[in-house]
Amino acid sequence: MTEQRFFRYLRERIGLDVESVGASMVERALRQRCVAVNAADLDDYWLRLQQSADEQQALIEAVIVPETWFFRYPESFTALVGLAHRRLAQLAGARPVRLLSLPCSTGEEPYSLAMALLDGGMSPGSFMIDGIDISPISVAKGEQAVYGRNAFRGSDLGFRERFFDALDDGHRLQGRVRQQVSLQVGNVLDPALASRDGLYDFVFCRNLLIYFDVPTQQRVFEVLKRLTHAQGVLFIGPAEGSLLARLGMRPLGIAQSFAYVRQEGDSAPVATASAPPARRTLPPLAMPVYPPPTPSLTRPLRPLVAAAKAPLPHDSKGESEAELLASIARHANAGASAQARAACQRYLSQFAPTAQVYYWLGLLSDTEGDAGQALTHYRKALYLEPQHPEALVHLAALLAAQGDLAGAQRLQARAARVGRESER
Repeated sequence: MTEQRFFRYLRERIGLDVESVGASMVERALRQRCVAVNAADLDDYWLRLQQSADEQQALIEAVIVPETWFFRYPESFTALVGLAHRRLAQLAGARPVRLLSLPCSTGEEPYSLAMALLDGGMSPGSFMIDGIDISPISVAKGEQAVYGRNAFRGSDLGFRERFFDALDDGHRLQGRVRQQVSLQVGNVLDPALASRDGLYDFVFCRNLLIYFDVPTQQRVFEVLKRLTHAQGVLFIGPAEGSLLARLGMRPLGIAQSFAYVRQEGDSAPVATASAPPARRTLPPLAMPVYPPPTPSLTRPLRPLVAAAKAPLPHDSKGESEAELLASIARHANAGASAQARAACQRYLSQFAPTAQVYYWLGLLSDTEGDAGQALTHYRKALYLEPQHPEALVHLAALLAAQGDLAGAQRLQARAARVGRESER
């Protein structure tokens, strides 16, 4: 398959496991870049990619289009406020509480951290937040701090009135929040990050590990673990808990917070609290280089809506979204696995991803005995919809079969809570 060289390139360049997200997503990004540079075909585009550092970055930007908004997973921010007050008391004025958002995307997460802490009564001088992302374009947007409607979701938008100024085309974040956050371009496996070992009391790295193969997951996790203070807390995505449990972390026990701490007796290099470096004297991270010294990816992928006008040949049926979903269910329920899987791939090549499609893919892989792919698809479903009941139940059963009883019990408890809430 011609695209395999691009898949290998993305694995080497940014650590992407293409199978974890589906080839169709990457193919759409390739089509978009071919059109943008007027490449005659993929062979022509491959040559241009090898010869241009700018195009290499453009392809990465096309692949890692962010999907983020303010106060995503709100329970995590509620938990953070209480934990941060406790940590500040432990530090007893020795230094501010330090937080890291990686990937920080266009700034919604680190700015949400700042707003939560300010709303929670912490003074501006009592905490500082760093945000790191591989995308210069995303970091630049975050520094501008002007956001449209898509960044504000959910029913509780009171924070927008407190911390934003309305513009004709969006909302600008106020300076009192921006000054709490330092955004910069960086690579999660950049060796320069070693200078920050143990520096952060709270690290937010959500929905990243599930997009790596196992060796890369372990490498990235070790970086995150080193960055987190020995008494610190690592916040991860709702589908990543079982990964951390196997890699030496335990849940903190706050419902829906997805917060993890070190196992008892675990040790790692930590920064001393008595002589903290000032924020702006932290060694800068290297800008992305070509090729980079180590692979990394700082954000999960989503398909490009703008690329939908250039469909793959098998999209010629012109099926609607509802028709494709019905077709997937019909084939899967009839035991026609190949047809159901093909319908899933057609859906992903034409429309934005949905939890239900990845749930079907997980179920198909599960029934075919491919536990690895089933895990990947169920986790993708839970990334898109953290409370998807069927994905929670099936992932729990799969983890139990693999011997991860603790992970299975946590997912079963989440599924039970979802059931109770739906009944109410």
